[in-house]
Amino acid sequence: MAMKRLGETERNMRGLPARMLAGAGLLGLAGLPSAAWAGMGQPSPWQMGLQTPATPIAENTQWFHDAILLPIITVISLFVLLLLVMVVAKFKASKNPVPSKTTHHAGLEVAWTLIPVLILVAIAVPSFRLLRDQVTIPKADLTIKATGYAWYWKFTYPQDAGGFEFEVRMLSDEERIAAVKAGKGKEADFPRLLAVDNEVVVPVNKTVAVQVTAGDVLHAFAVPSFAVKADAVPGRLNQTWFRATKEGIFYGQCSELCGKDHAFMPLAIRVVSQEKYDAWLADAKKKYARIGDAPVQTAQTDPVR
Repeated sequence: MAMKRLGETERNMRGLPARMLAGAGLLGLAGLPSAAWAGMGQPSPWQMGLQTPATPIAENTQWFHDAILLPIITVISLFVLLLLVMVVAKFKASKNPVPSKTTHHAGLEVAWTLIPVLILVAIAVPSFRLLRDQVTIPKADLTIKATGYAWYWKFTYPQDAGGFEFEVRMLSDEERIAAVKAGKGKEADFPRLLAVDNEVVVPVNKTVAVQVTAGDVLHAFAVPSFAVKADAVPGRLNQTWFRATKEGIFYGQCSELCGKDHAFMPLAIRVVSQEKYDAWLADAKKKYARIGDAPVQTAQTDPVR
């Protein structure tokens, strides 16, 4: 039912006049280099706009931002700027040595109350539809648990997927260089402040539910390309979801100020085909095997390239 509503929302939102999308595109700066636009799964230098979407929710979020919010706030900003220029030019002291004593205008009062209300209603309708689909979690094909610690993540896979868990920590500059020299990938495969020692691997086109909590202080699980963000609160279990439609690696970070190393708490989700996921899962069950009740935290799986 939830997936059906999601499909209806996609059709309804994308069914609005195409000229709105064209109008949003005209607001971009045509002279900007291609590097200014967001990359896939991670930010780009001098980025303009949101990251390239990789889930239906992220696609609708970007559409809502670019086709509705951006044109509206641009028009409002230009209108306010025009009013300011007119006021400065028309009512400056040299032209008006005697200030106006006008204190009330019924038509103006009605206009600046009614027009903002109508604008907010126009924004609210697609916004509420999108919010509904974000918080309505469909039946999951895979459920994983993300636990935030100061300052790393721990991910747990369910019993039917092996019942293992592993920690995710950011690679230092030295570790990134060593990985490249060891032939594990190119330098671009280990982006600074985003590359991690262990990646979360999920299959493409599958609904993944993520249970989010914390073991010490407040954190937040966020993956921009999935339009996913959930607070990680000690003693509380929040939940979010995504269905990645593109293969690749998608980086996220803690989005709640949690202490001195908050900026060094990334995570990486690699989306692969079902065949590659099955192969990774078989390997992960061995490498993250438990010794008694304690998981082996030092084991690392090689990235699925």
